[in-house]
Amino acid sequence: MPGEGDLFTLRALNRATLERQLLLRRQTMAAARAIEHLVGMQAQLPNSPYVGLWSRLRDFDADDLAALIKGRRAVRTVLMRGTIHLVTARDALALAPLVQSVLNRGLKGAFGRRLAGMDLPALADAGRALLEAQPRTLGDLGNALRRRWPGREREALAQAVRVLVPSVQVTPRGLWGSSGAAAYTTVAAWLRGRTASPASAEQTVKRYLAAFGPATIADMQAWSGLSRLREPFERLRPRLSTFRDEAGRELFDLPDAPRPDPDTASPPRFLPEYDNVLLAHADRRRIVADAHRRFVFAAGGRLLGTVLIDGVASARWGIARERGTATLIVHPFARLRPADRAAVADEGARLLTFAAPDAGSRDVSFSPLT
Repeated sequence: MPGEGDLFTLRALNRATLERQLLLRRQTMAAARAIEHLVGMQAQLPNSPYVGLWSRLRDFDADDLAALIKGRRAVRTVLMRGTIHLVTARDALALAPLVQSVLNRGLKGAFGRRLAGMDLPALADAGRALLEAQPRTLGDLGNALRRRWPGREREALAQAVRVLVPSVQVTPRGLWGSSGAAAYTTVAAWLRGRTASPASAEQTVKRYLAAFGPATIADMQAWSGLSRLREPFERLRPRLSTFRDEAGRELFDLPDAPRPDPDTASPPRFLPEYDNVLLAHADRRRIVADAHRRFVFAAGGRLLGTVLIDGVASARWGIARERGTATLIVHPFARLRPADRAAVADEGARLLTFAAPDAGSRDVSFSPLT
């Protein structure tokens, strides 16, 4: 294990990150605690957090997470990098003020010209009233707003409200085994007046390092979308440990954070689409080799379901259903050793039992990438 100031190899970074991501060893932990430890879970697709928690927790039951969402103790909301995250209610309230600048910057970049001259406070007030009157899809919200601003584009109006007014996707969206359109209401309405102290940059730096460290300042900027993070890192420097990576970059870490032996065994893990461990660093080589980036990150920014073998992205996966049969198809990036193939098949069979319990038959197959 590297000591203060020592060099961290990519493999050492890999094992440290996997341990903190609960991927090196499954943990006995409540779903809410795991979600907070991970500082939220990427949730563009409703079922992704369920698979992500199944891969991280012992005896995870999908009903446990569904109960959190039904009970409004966990919500799907726009946060880091302007993307949908599943977070606890407390984090939805605490993190929103911190990342608002990220959302504002994204709105300006994507819709600035189409919103030029717009009275944004008036738009936010109108959108808030509409969302609190009843949950609405972005399409419905845009149509309603355009009746007041007929010369404006529906999409720009709705997206502006989504950014300017903290909002959540309401159930049944996000419930395991259910489906529903992505309809929004405000955080305040959904959480019924609950409050939380805004997260400080320093607090969030420490949480990020606990979940994704050791890391550079650029790594946290890539994860959060925040800029000007050097100041909070420097304020925390006396209470942090520092190392160097193989490129000579300074890595920060919590002094008592786990840093496993690089030779620690890492069993196969199935990651859902958009899992944060693949997105949380500027230098993603600790999990994804440069040669395999094109297999993991698809066109249009889509991040595919990924299999970790010996801790690194080594295959894609998906589940196909036909006539009562569920087949988990694994697409390796290269030829697998027999032992790795067998271990992946065993883990895949367990995943199928979780993800397709209603299937009359289940199978794991391997297919080369095309």
